[in-house]
Amino acid sequence: MKLSKEQIGNLIWILAIVLILFTPIGFHARVLAGRIFAFDADIVQKEERKELDNYNWSLVGIDGYATNFKSYQNRVTVVNLWATWCPPCVAEMPSFVNLYEDYGDKVDFFFVANDKKEKVVAFLEKKGYALPVYFETSKTPELLSSKSIPATFILNKAGEIVVEEHGVADWDSKSTRELLDTLLSE
Repeated sequence: MKLSKEQIGNLIWILAIVLILFTPIGFHARVLAGRIFAFDADIVQKEERKELDNYNWSLVGIDGYATNFKSYQNRVTVVNLWATWCPPCVAEMPSFVNLYEDYGDKVDFFFVANDKKEKVVAFLEKKGYALPVYFETSKTPELLSSKSIPATFILNKAGEIVVEEHGVADWDSKSTRELLDTLLSE
């Protein structure tokens, strides 16, 4: 049976789609696409900002140390909900690493993983990332919950959600850094 050029072309497209959807090659392709198409996060307009009224959120760090989000009230805070199996989450991680390296001593970062601890530890070690990763031990406050990941929230000292981003973003951008500098000076 001889295949036509059109049939061969169709088979190549089907093979490419199968590779992208069902193999690790596809995972890496989606991560790369996320990095290419990551844009700056949008800042919530002052009149539209919601104030977090429930800070009671129990977390345990990757090191096993328990903490409560309430201890970080009245501080500039970045909360990122993510997982190792999520291509957009993995795509934005390098930009978070850069931001954390420069602002980790001034801003509180919470990378809350929706994953098994062993997988998160292996991922961080493989990539060489040193980030403050946490796991939930109580329900997420309503205003910080999301049905999709990645989801990132930046709170000002008054507890207002200044950034609420669902999906991949470039967190190492000039605009994010300017925003954090502004929030720290308030």
